[in-house]
Amino acid sequence: MPKMTITIDADVIQADGGTRTASICGGFLALKDAVEKLLENGTLAENPIIEPIAAISAGIVDGNILLDLCYEEDSNAQVDSNIILTESGKIVDFQTTSEGEPYEYERMLEIFDIAKKGIGEIIKKY
Repeated sequence: MPKMTITIDADVIQADGGTRTASICGGFLALKDAVEKLLENGTLAENPIIEPIAAISAGIVDGNILLDLCYEEDSNAQVDSNIILTESGKIVDFQTTSEGEPYEYERMLEIFDIAKKGIGEIIKKY
């Protein structure tokens, strides 16, 4: 996209948690729509999007791994994660914080696997 910049400002007006992940998914949809219009009107010759991305929250609440945490779950989580992946599963961001006691490596992998499945479902809806 020589000599072209697309700026996406994705604000979440109302939510019950997950505003960061919602704005990333919404921002990607806005970019996708903008690129499609630029392709249709001939401003772009080819699609610059390599692959879709999506984001989701996950965490450990009361010992259970949960996906897409609401505010109450997030505020009571022992582990809180925000994960952004490409459609092929490549990591854009994997932020995970223990909110109390440290947790095991195996639990981190479980969080990642559950998030990967959830992100796959989001991307299917694009």
